[in-house]
Amino acid sequence: MVNHAGLETNGMDVGLSYKAEIRALNFYYDRAQVLKDINFAIPEQQITALMGPSGCGKTTLLRCFNRMHDLYPNNRYTGEILLDRQHNILDTTIDPIEVRMRIGMVFQKPNPFPKSVYENVAYGLRVQGNTKASEIDDRVESALKSAALWNEVKDRLKEPAFNLSGGQQQRLCIARALVTNPDLILFDEPTSALDPMSTAHIEELMRQLKSQVTILIVTHSLQQAARFSDYAAFMYLGELVEFQKTTKLFSEPQHQLTQSYLAGTVG
Repeated sequence: MVNHAGLETNGMDVGLSYKAEIRALNFYYDRAQVLKDINFAIPEQQITALMGPSGCGKTTLLRCFNRMHDLYPNNRYTGEILLDRQHNILDTTIDPIEVRMRIGMVFQKPNPFPKSVYENVAYGLRVQGNTKASEIDDRVESALKSAALWNEVKDRLKEPAFNLSGGQQQRLCIARALVTNPDLILFDEPTSALDPMSTAHIEELMRQLKSQVTILIVTHSLQQAARFSDYAAFMYLGELVEFQKTTKLFSEPQHQLTQSYLAGTVG
């Protein structure tokens, strides 16, 4: 299959600012190639959704951004992921911990640390070496407010995070990702384990957050991608088939595979 998502043909506005750019990215689990010549740019302060059937490579691609694959032997990348069009975050001279401070991640299921609500959010600041109590207090409060959680937990900061509801735990994880002032936040199907009300709350929160941080989300739900993403990518068998503004991809898909996927006949 030919990669049909080149920047000059995918309908993107060349006047946009881009937070990250993927260039000729390939990824291998040992000898098995999972991502094949991926090329596209992620618009700044927008929500970009990665869509496709199970096993198409969308979560593998997401995890390239914060070097999660480095945690396992025999994984390797070729190509580049440029942050702010200058720093290749896949460069082996760059510390993955530094990358993860700049690129936060929220997982499919809430994964608070076995710590208090406060210490969950403060964790990233402590890893960065911040020891000034008043500054940590201020930034924890600010992150919890940005995650629309402060009013619910301001009197429970010393309680174990596991005492919170599932939706509250997911928003706590979002606050934990926000506290280090990241350039980009990755969301891996962040509402799949939540009830409809909590899902709506998280989606509305992401709409609000894009004014301060760029968002890249993997979603299994076409309806969710259509509801709140600004740009959408369709992946199939490790390749990027099409990348467009979400409204255009859903209304005028350019590739037959995309049309079939949206119609429910592929995947």
